[in-house]
Amino acid sequence: MSRRYLALALPDLTLDRLRRQHPALVGQPFAAWASRGPRRWLTAVAATGLQPGQAVADAQAIHPALLLFEASPAADAALLTRLALWAMRFTPLAAVDGTDGLMLDVTGVAGLFGGEAALLAAVVQSFAAGGYRVRGAIAGAPGTAAALARTAGAPCLLPGEAGPEILAALPLAALRLPPATLQGLARLGLHSLGDALRQPRAPLARRFGRPLLDALDDATGARPRPIRPLRPLPDFMALRDLLEPITTRPAIDRVLAVLLDELCAALAAAGQGARRWVLRAFRVDRAVQELAIGTGTASHSPAHLARLFALKLDRLMPELGFERMVLEATGTEPLAHRQAPLHTGPEEAGADLTALAELLDRAAPRVALSRPLPLDSHWPEYAAAPAAPQAVPVVPTGWGGPIRPVRLLAEPLPVTVTMEEPEGVPVQLLQGTRQHRVLAALGPERLEPEWWGEDQHRPARDYYRLQTAEGPRLWVCRLREGAAAPRWFLHGELA
Repeated sequence: MSRRYLALALPDLTLDRLRRQHPALVGQPFAAWASRGPRRWLTAVAATGLQPGQAVADAQAIHPALLLFEASPAADAALLTRLALWAMRFTPLAAVDGTDGLMLDVTGVAGLFGGEAALLAAVVQSFAAGGYRVRGAIAGAPGTAAALARTAGAPCLLPGEAGPEILAALPLAALRLPPATLQGLARLGLHSLGDALRQPRAPLARRFGRPLLDALDDATGARPRPIRPLRPLPDFMALRDLLEPITTRPAIDRVLAVLLDELCAALAAAGQGARRWVLRAFRVDRAVQELAIGTGTASHSPAHLARLFALKLDRLMPELGFERMVLEATGTEPLAHRQAPLHTGPEEAGADLTALAELLDRAAPRVALSRPLPLDSHWPEYAAAPAAPQAVPVVPTGWGGPIRPVRLLAEPLPVTVTMEEPEGVPVQLLQGTRQHRVLAALGPERLEPEWWGEDQHRPARDYYRLQTAEGPRLWVCRLREGAAAPRWFLHGELA
């Protein structure tokens, strides 16, 4: 199946944003401005007789009642991202295209809407109903669709076998080339794509650079550019379009339950489970809200997933209501089926492990859970790292040989040690104001620097295991640095 792309151009994005923020602007002359050095100039205009690029002072002389707003590219970009999320109600692959456009991969989607023409009409009507001036086009390459959408009066639908003559008639301004490049091409008498495509490529590249050739190849589909969707394509998805917008928590719970049952049934039929689940709620006012949950092990249990979502559903703000809800499953993997032991029924096999995994999932939002993961280092502080509770450890060769403390201090504590003789074993240890009498001592166990590591010049350590009269079994180390007296540290407690 050949790919199809739907491009949307929003030429009045800034003006539409301001009208939505300030409804009183409807029917009023207003403009957005930006600074260029000491000069202020118009970037977007909703007033007759004015145009972008004009000086603010000149514009005010023509329209004394002109309302001015400082341009905000960041606000425009944020709005464009929100609109791309909204466009995901038509296809899961939606991307921002430049500063004033969207690109949708609609391959295989048109049949759900009655054909490409009906799909294009539905998308354009949806944005127009939200107060956005939009032009759309569908073609076989992203650049082709974008060029058609940015050209007023151009065909909105380009069949896969159509036309070089249609593309050749498009103005070069549809390629988003820099103004200097467009002016240079115009001086050569090149005004349309056809004019530029009929020229030898080498002279064009020498005069205008590689970006011009890339733009031409993009527009013709000779070298189509990839799009970068806001969200990856989900492995499994379920959705519901609602006849009436829903605003209450019970209604949301019911729709979510239906989506979970449908999606989990599809996963179970495929022998799959998922680790990440995303609920996307589309509001009537074209805002989109997302909730995501994760599980430590792949799951397709509707009851367990419903409990995890229930912890987050209060974050949704329906306001005027949700008209569509989509549930996506990503991070899918095959679920292994365990054979039931002879002494248990099938329903009991693996039940303990499943219950533990679900308990850890429910506790994760409230408690930071982790397990130690062995690492290939004999330095105590580098011998393990925290990992997810369900992580499967890979034990390095030789790891875990010598006895190590059950509790390793994050920061070793300086202590004062009394020795039986200079090179003997400790007989007494002073930790702050606490004094420990040593009944038995084993050591030293010397740890040398790791020659393959970065810290090869750190001093060696001598570790001792001490049994104290007060009860605790302590792990202490002696650090020698040159001719200075050795220093002692408490590094952990043994079992």
